[in-house]
Amino acid sequence: MHRPHKYVEKALVYAAKGAWAVFDTLNQIKPNPSFTPKWSDQPLLKSWQKVKPPLGWPRETDSLCPTCVREARQAILDGRKPVEDLLHEKVGEIKATILERDGKILMVKDCPVHGHFEDVMSIDTAFFQHLEENFPGSDIRAHSDAHLHNHGSSTIKYGRGAVLTIDLTNRCNMMCDPCFMDANQVGFVHELTWDDIKTLLDNAISLKPRRQLSVQFSGGEPTLSPYFLDACRYAKKVGYNSVQAATNGIEFAKSPEFARAAAEAGLRFAYLQFDGIGNAANSHRLVGNLFDVKLRAIENLWSNGVDIVPVTTIVNGVNNEQVGRIIKFALDNPKKISFLSFQPVSFTGRDEEITDERRQAQRYTLSHLAHDVKTQTGIGEPSRDWFPLSFIGTFGDWADLVHGPQAEWGNLACGCHPNCGVGMAMMIDKETKEAVPVTAFMNAPQMARDVARVNDAGRGKTLSILGMALAIAKNYDPFKAPTHFKINDMLQRFDKAFGATRRDYGKVGEGRTMADVERRRGDRFLFMFIAGMWFQDLFNYDFRRTERCIIPYATQMGEISFCAYNTGIGWRNIVEKMHMTATLAKWYEEHGRHEIIAGNKNVPLPSVEHSLTLDPEAVAVRKQTDLDEAGIAKTARDEKLRARDEAKKRLEHERMMKLYKEHFLQVPGNKDEPVLQIQGIKSKPKPAEEEVAAP
Repeated sequence: MHRPHKYVEKALVYAAKGAWAVFDTLNQIKPNPSFTPKWSDQPLLKSWQKVKPPLGWPRETDSLCPTCVREARQAILDGRKPVEDLLHEKVGEIKATILERDGKILMVKDCPVHGHFEDVMSIDTAFFQHLEENFPGSDIRAHSDAHLHNHGSSTIKYGRGAVLTIDLTNRCNMMCDPCFMDANQVGFVHELTWDDIKTLLDNAISLKPRRQLSVQFSGGEPTLSPYFLDACRYAKKVGYNSVQAATNGIEFAKSPEFARAAAEAGLRFAYLQFDGIGNAANSHRLVGNLFDVKLRAIENLWSNGVDIVPVTTIVNGVNNEQVGRIIKFALDNPKKISFLSFQPVSFTGRDEEITDERRQAQRYTLSHLAHDVKTQTGIGEPSRDWFPLSFIGTFGDWADLVHGPQAEWGNLACGCHPNCGVGMAMMIDKETKEAVPVTAFMNAPQMARDVARVNDAGRGKTLSILGMALAIAKNYDPFKAPTHFKINDMLQRFDKAFGATRRDYGKVGEGRTMADVERRRGDRFLFMFIAGMWFQDLFNYDFRRTERCIIPYATQMGEISFCAYNTGIGWRNIVEKMHMTATLAKWYEEHGRHEIIAGNKNVPLPSVEHSLTLDPEAVAVRKQTDLDEAGIAKTARDEKLRARDEAKKRLEHERMMKLYKEHFLQVPGNKDEPVLQIQGIKSKPKPAEEEVAAP
């Protein structure tokens, strides 16, 4: 039985549909031209002006040969080739075809030197098509950016991005697999100075379009940098509303005081490495009590006003069974977890030279994620409730229009390629914990088309807000929404996200206090976002994705696409080597060794108490053993050990065969080789000649 307000709202939906028909007809008469805001030297784009890459299949794109790239990178690192080759030549580039085969989407490519390569991009063609059909197009082309974007084929071309990543140090207090940066293994330390950090932050807000973007301090482990707190403080000061840290949580778990200091310095989000529920699910990281560390880190950070984003690297056969358990953990704790980020594994860093067998067994795509969520939780239809991250771009365009030409910053924009990232929005009642995908009660594709028409008309703030309100109302189904949810709650969610009415929901920028934090957390309904971000590796690399990157790395050599930096031609290896702080030996001599917790050691914690709700069955589950049962290596280290063992067995076999041939088959050996002796096998000595009996 539906609550009475649902029937009232259904009547409002019908009224909104009628009002929209009139509004839209009038609104399309003599649309206004786009204005050029203060934060851009180019006008806002109409929907039809947005550039899209070739989509659909089969299609051809530009990719890389995995072997050519490794060889070229090593030549640059060894000084045999100049780094300028990357700016003027298409190093390692080959053509690739994206096609359908056996109900899957594949990337296939051939190198004239190193042969054939192929990999899976999606296990669901309908899902892949749905994502590409809902890509609204790229943001304003980047401009006034030549000093930051100059990386040959890897150059970022569109927009400003959404999250600026700054690696404060390549040191880490863990030794993980997988690790895309190969932390603690490269033989030198690359750590930014305070002047480096300020320069990178200042440079990032100098280019156009000057959009509001988050800054994420990363590493290694960013909390090992002596400038971590100063970096948070300075970023907040110069205008970054969202200051983040990508962290394993160890330092925050060990010290509530450090968590408080970070919050006071301006840290707003902790992107917390989180591989599953229970210590067994995290055991592949080789820290004995890592799940206890995560719980204490969440407790210390949240109580000091820092919001938590669990970030899970998903490896098929290692922890893909944890997807549902992690989502249930978030749904059980909606007051403390508001965002989940799943990252299908990228085979780079320590895993770059992965065997075909392990790559095929461990490959996990965005389509795997959508289906695992449905299978393991019963939530979400892959081709209805999941959308490309760039889908939100239409609503960001609306916010740019509403904020007007005098705004100092453009709105956050996610213009990444539809193959890069996906998301599903959930509406959760914090009191009852009822959870429903937003797109189960909102017709999202039609709503985006309606909002695009509002944007294209280019009216002022009042009419644009009215158009958005009508678009929300006409596409809303109250009977499929959470029981206590009202249409006004949806209108407030949008206003809170985009700041259209300037209503005070609690500050997020400089001057933010715990009172602001509590005010933003006080809503009954939580708009929880479940995101999947799939970073490229050399086997599925696509330059059409690279040039649309929304999470660039700020480096001493400019801002570089996340994938071009960590994989691709491997700008990370080059930048860090060229701007090396010190060799490892020299660093240890001057600073001493930092602690690395590995070998299943425990992190010493002052307390393991927490207030989070846990599912005892999920905590008790043993680690996933699919790969063990299939006899497939889990990590690069496992592969090396197996290769070493196989080499030993091969050499032993060759030695025994040689002995067998020489001593039993009487096959003469190479006279230049040393004589092989078989222990325990001796010829019977012949009697001396004089001792032989006469006939």
